[in-house]
Amino acid sequence: MQTKKSPVRAMLSLARPSAGRFAGAALAGTMTVLLGYASPLLLAETVDCVLGGKPSTLPAWSLGLLHGAGISRQWIQGNLWFLAVALVVLHLLNGLFSYIKGRQSAVASEGIAMSLRERLYNHLQALPYSYHVRAETGDLIQRCTSDVDTVRRFLAVQVLEVVNALLMIGVALAILLQRSVSLTLISVVLTPAIFAFALWFFRRVKKSFKDADEAEGRMSAVLQENLSGVRVVRAFGQQEREVEKFDAVSEDYRRKSFRVNNLLSVYWGGGDLLTMLQQLITLVVCVVLAVRGDITVGMLILFTNYVGQLLWPVRQLGRTLSDTGKSLVAMERMQSILDTQAEPEEPDALKPDLSGDIVFDHVSFAYPDDGVPVLRDVSFTIPAGKTAAVLGGTGSGKSTMMLLLQRLYEPTEGTITIGGTDLRRIDRAWLRAHVGLILQEPFLYSRTIRENVGIARRNPEEDEIERAAGIAAASGFIAKADKGYDTVVGERGVTLSGGQKQRIAIARTLLKDNQILVFDDSLSAVDTETDARIREALRHEQQGVTTLIISHRVTTLSQADLILVLEDGRIADQGTHSELAARPGLYQRIYAIQSGLEEELAEEVRA
Repeated sequence: MQTKKSPVRAMLSLARPSAGRFAGAALAGTMTVLLGYASPLLLAETVDCVLGGKPSTLPAWSLGLLHGAGISRQWIQGNLWFLAVALVVLHLLNGLFSYIKGRQSAVASEGIAMSLRERLYNHLQALPYSYHVRAETGDLIQRCTSDVDTVRRFLAVQVLEVVNALLMIGVALAILLQRSVSLTLISVVLTPAIFAFALWFFRRVKKSFKDADEAEGRMSAVLQENLSGVRVVRAFGQQEREVEKFDAVSEDYRRKSFRVNNLLSVYWGGGDLLTMLQQLITLVVCVVLAVRGDITVGMLILFTNYVGQLLWPVRQLGRTLSDTGKSLVAMERMQSILDTQAEPEEPDALKPDLSGDIVFDHVSFAYPDDGVPVLRDVSFTIPAGKTAAVLGGTGSGKSTMMLLLQRLYEPTEGTITIGGTDLRRIDRAWLRAHVGLILQEPFLYSRTIRENVGIARRNPEEDEIERAAGIAAASGFIAKADKGYDTVVGERGVTLSGGQKQRIAIARTLLKDNQILVFDDSLSAVDTETDARIREALRHEQQGVTTLIISHRVTTLSQADLILVLEDGRIADQGTHSELAARPGLYQRIYAIQSGLEEELAEEVRA
């Protein structure tokens, strides 16, 4: 059983391999904080000590270092350029360490993002078929792209900002408290209010971020479906309806994103108000005290500079918390994929010869979602090397049988064996590599015909591709294409007809080392003559291969050694074409209808 990780633990485990780079970035960030505080301190010392003649407030050890280097107050008074050079050097060093911090965090976060994308992609490949049936493609794409980038930005920026913020607050308070406890307290009097405001914002914005993220996923899913099914949309003139559907999800996303932006506006506006009010209070008090002579001008400079640097990380807390909430939502969405149980590994699984008899022994099956039986007590035997055909109405369980044969699902009851070996003991990858499945609606990549055919085998030879295309009766239309085998077929094979796509898919499957071939209504889009040519070529070229054909075309079914008739998930009848045509039943009725139609068509042609 796979242990589920919380989003926080998952993010920590992601960052662990890059801990060294994050540590380097944190160290560089520490230097930027210290150098950032050094400039106001240097200005204050210049005004009070060098120009004002007052005692230095620097620690004794730092004064000892300066005196050891021959740098005294009198020397500085005669060489004021030194202070200007010191300020420039401080800023240059600050810029250098900022660059190191940014580079180290960027390299670490980009590496984490790449690793996370690869983990998600690899895990999606290993998830069971049933998961992909339920999942929305657009939402999965968003989780593997947008959500990954959200986590990347958080790790690259906000994690280090938390470290820097704590350091800035600690250093500023240490310096200010040393000079005046009462003035320090006045300078942070509104800090609790700013902090409470940030916590209120975090609680409100986390749910809004989740709602907006899920709304974006739904919008992506609608967009993906529309672009994938653009031919259907055009064929049925559903453009207006699709636009309305997209407008609805787009409006939902806009409304939820607006709520997030509205909360951000309230927070940043309120945070600016509180921060500026605190700076105003500090400035007014410092000016009054300086005029009265209670503090020096250098202390005024120090407090008015430091209060901004002290309040900035507190004000940024809201953004840090909001980005934390957003990244936790994104991590939770991605972790829900990674926590989904993949198909279990089978170290002891068998890799037997699959050329034996295929036996369904009292097999029943119901899909997990609804529990309604699709197959009920199905039993039959297909002898090795023979051709079996399946006939049945919509929903009778024909395609489900083929899914069970490839172990995309497991039987609810009963057993399936090949050559006497239980299917559940056969390695899934081995089984699927040797059971060639050709679907009614094959998926083609937006590549050349050559690449689509050759994708079933690594580095196939040219003559192997052409031979497979010849068996699938695809050579003719390929030769007539603009660039032959180098013709790009478009996304999902959009430039090809249904029959041409089916023949490309058949050719692609024939390149595999098939011991079993399954045609899931995959000859439905080709004409009767081409259908016959393909089956004849298969008989000659694929001798010894056990073949299963799902079809509603009696001329296709009639050549099979065994015909199975499915009704309501049960084997209603089985036998050869001549046997079934002579017996009352579904097969006889369909045969009579199709024969009558063919005779009518022949008479019309003769007329």
